[in-house]
This record gives sequence, C-alpha cells and structure tokens, in this order.
Amino acid sequence: MRILMTGHLGYIGTAAVPIFHDAGHEVVGCDTDLFRGSTFGGHVGAAAEIPDLGLDIRDLTPDHLAGFDAVVHLAGLSNHPLGARDPAVTDAVNHRAAVHVAAMAKRAGVGRFAFSSSCANYGASGEALIDEAAPFAPLLPYGQSKVDAERGILALADARFSPVVLRNATAYGLSPRIRFDLVVNNLTAWACATGEVLLKSDGNAWRPLVHIQDIARAFLAVVEAPRSAIHTEAFNIGATAQNRRVIELARMVAEAVPGTALRFAPGAGPDRLNYRVSGAKFARRFPHAVPRRGLRESIEEIAEACLRHHPSPAEFEGARYARLAHLQGRIAQGEVANDLRPMRGIVTVAA
Repeated sequence: MRILMTGHLGYIGTAAVPIFHDAGHEVVGCDTDLFRGSTFGGHVGAAAEIPDLGLDIRDLTPDHLAGFDAVVHLAGLSNHPLGARDPAVTDAVNHRAAVHVAAMAKRAGVGRFAFSSSCANYGASGEALIDEAAPFAPLLPYGQSKVDAERGILALADARFSPVVLRNATAYGLSPRIRFDLVVNNLTAWACATGEVLLKSDGNAWRPLVHIQDIARAFLAVVEAPRSAIHTEAFNIGATAQNRRVIELARMVAEAVPGTALRFAPGAGPDRLNYRVSGAKFARRFPHAVPRRGLRESIEEIAEACLRHHPSPAEFEGARYARLAHLQGRIAQGEVANDLRPMRGIVTVAA
C-alpha cells in the first residue's frame, strides 16, 4: 500500500516508519520538523530517508493526497502542556486541521484514514476500568481537541471513505525523537541523571500505558485490516494489564536503575488525570497486534540509552527535549509564529 504518514518525524512517527517499511508498505511523510532539535542519539533513522511533502498539515489539498491508499494521521500538539499554551491554536491544529486532512483525503479518493487520538478523552474516570463506550470527559484543551477531531472525522465516513480512531494510552519507550515529558521516560531519565526517581504528584493516579512500537503496530493493523473490521470504529490502544499507578512505575524505575531512591517534588499532590482503560476490544479484533513490549524491559532500555548519552535534567526538562519548552524557544527566536505558522522557512508539528 502507498501510505501518507503525517508527523512521521515525531516521537511515534520515527518508530512507526520502520515498522511500516518492514511490512512492505511505501510510506511518504508530511512533516516540516518543528522538533528537529530534539533528536536523541544523533540521528533520526529511517524516517529521515523517506519522501516528505514538507507541508503544514493545514495546507494539504486533494492534489497532495491523490494516489494514496491510506493516511496515518499522527501530526498534532502532543500533550496537555502544549495544548494549554494557547487553546485556540490547539483547536486549530489538533481538531480543525485533522478534520481538514481527512476531508482532503476523502476528496482525493483515499479509502482509509487512521487517526491518532488519546485516552485523555476520558478525563478523570477514577478506579473503574473503562472501554470505548465510556463518556468523554476531557479536562484540558488537548483532550477536548481530540474529542472534537474524532467527531468531525467520523462524520465524513461513507461507502468509500473509512475512518478509524486509535485512542492511545500514555506512551513510553525509546525513539529518535524521544519525549521526556512522559511519565515512564521522565522517571527513568531522572533516575539515571541524579540517582533519584522524582515524583511530581503523590503517585496515586492511574495511567494506562503503551510502548510506541505497539502503537505503531496497532496503526499497521488497522491500515491492513478489512474495511468491515475498522469502519468508523474506535479502539483503545494499550494492554489492560499495563494500567499502573504512578507510584508503582516509580518503584519499577528504582528497581531497574540500581542505587536510586524515590523522592517527591515540593508540593507534589493529587493528579487530576486519573483513569484505567480496557484494551480488550482491540485485542479481540486484532489478536496478532496486541501490545507485547513490557514495562521492565523498556525501562531498562531507556535507562541504558540515558546512561550512554547522559541527558541532563536541564535538557530533558528544558528546551532540548520537553516539547512545550522547545516550542516556546523557537517562538522566542522568531522561527515560529504563535499560530505555529512559519516565520522563517517551513515548520509543522509532529506528535
């Protein structure tokens, strides 16, 4: 299949491109590399070698999308801090631009559209294990933008256009464009850099978790599936067994990185985001693509990379790797406008 992948140079995209290539698909990217300064380990890998439209997703037209069999839409503002920076821009990029790309794909005759959504749509759901039928209760602009995008994209479905929604759990794992603003990655980086596992909350909140390679494999599964298996469906992406309390994750990191101790940041208190998510629907529909990466092995893998490359707290909490700080730095330098349009050259957003 010929597949357009938006956001192919981002955290998930750089892990997904090789998986799609290994499955025999032709992948073309669309990403103007806003976070190129966040490259971890010195190179991006296979994602940098594929053709790239180099356009902001808001500028895509049917001509750009003609000839593709499917679109994997990963591009977008990728977390709550980014989403809260300017809710109007978050809506423009995560909601209206996503619906725009889907509409352009439909007009171009693309048959399959896989949208990267989020379990953050469910908000603060507490102890109950929730499935795809649970009501939306987004707490912040990021979650609301994903809810609105889902509704707009699914409304475009017809006999020739099949959208499918993947609601990703909280991602973790190594990537050439690693994010250290994710709980597993962040706890591990702190342990390696300082000898302390730093908890920024009281640790009691639940998080559903999924490795980025398992997210990529889920996208591959829905792109390759028969239409009847995915048409207008939504799937939670994450293993039910990988719902963990944050304090449990911190203890796992402390065990995986010898000589480290748990510490709570000043003012650490309850986390409003608290939810447990069932991955049973996806597991039933796609048993060959269920998440298979384990937390302990992945923490050890991240730790090995951190000990090799030595990112400092100033780097992984600051403008080099933290998405919000990196973006704010580029805006301050006059490279990106507040609406994320380019001021010098071309930029876009990659999750």
